[in-house]
Amino acid sequence: MDISNAVDILNFNKVYTSSFNQKKVYALTDFTLTVSRGTIFGLLGPNGAGKTTLIKLLLGITFPDSGNGRMLGLDYTNLDVKKKIGYLPENHKYPNYMKGGEVLRFYGKLSGLDGKSLDYRIDSLLDLMNLSKWKNSRIKTYSKGMMQRLGIAQALINDPDLIFLDEPTDGVDPIGRKEIRDILIELKNKGKTIFLNSHILSEVELITDNVGILNKGKLLREGTVKELTEKKEEYRISTDGELNDEIIADVHGLKKNKDNNYILHVNDINELNKTIDTLRNKNILIKEIIPQKNSLEEMFISLIQESDKGESK
Repeated sequence: MDISNAVDILNFNKVYTSSFNQKKVYALTDFTLTVSRGTIFGLLGPNGAGKTTLIKLLLGITFPDSGNGRMLGLDYTNLDVKKKIGYLPENHKYPNYMKGGEVLRFYGKLSGLDGKSLDYRIDSLLDLMNLSKWKNSRIKTYSKGMMQRLGIAQALINDPDLIFLDEPTDGVDPIGRKEIRDILIELKNKGKTIFLNSHILSEVELITDNVGILNKGKLLREGTVKELTEKKEEYRISTDGELNDEIIADVHGLKKNKDNNYILHVNDINELNKTIDTLRNKNILIKEIIPQKNSLEEMFISLIQESDKGESK
């Protein structure tokens, strides 16, 4: 394991046994993952995939049956590492009678902060989350979006190096989601590492450096969004004028799409260049060559369905 990484997990296994019928549920199976420091990592998966179990293991809320892990260069069970972690759980709740500033003060004191340093931290976080004017308003007056922003402020109260956020934009309107995205990118630029669970794949696609896709306790794929969504060696070619049937027939893997656009399937980059040379030799003016890709959502659904079919065989 590389101590320079923010998270290093090696072969985590976690099995739950039902008290009713003693049926075993494999929450995580040989789960191995690395998250680099100063990045935003998105963990994706359907309900019951094991995402929340993984976070609970890393936070010490529950424990794996086997496996090893490190966070921020320390063993994940080391209490000192907890001081460097922030956490926003899904569906977090605060007492309705408390005020926004009081919530942050309570969590700040739990983190060992006090005095003027805590006062400054509370005010700066409320300002960051556009909640300054709601500092003295009771939680019962907060909207869902405001609650999410307050929750993120709570996760940041101890100025953590590693931040776990479980569905941070859930219930937030588009403008609020944009504000939260900007905040997360700003935190990354300050060297923070963000571990993000979200079912809003379009949000994940916009801000993550790497994503992992989890299903039934197994990590199916991991990589950059670009790596996961690019269609292997498929290109859209736009030409100045329509190609006749004879030219299309002469170029292997080329099919007409629409509006003088064509889809080209090749085996490798060498074949792509040969195709370009062929078209140019036929005096075809090429306007664009664009690598094709799926959306993250399309790739995610396809991968999960493929995994489920494999499980059912």
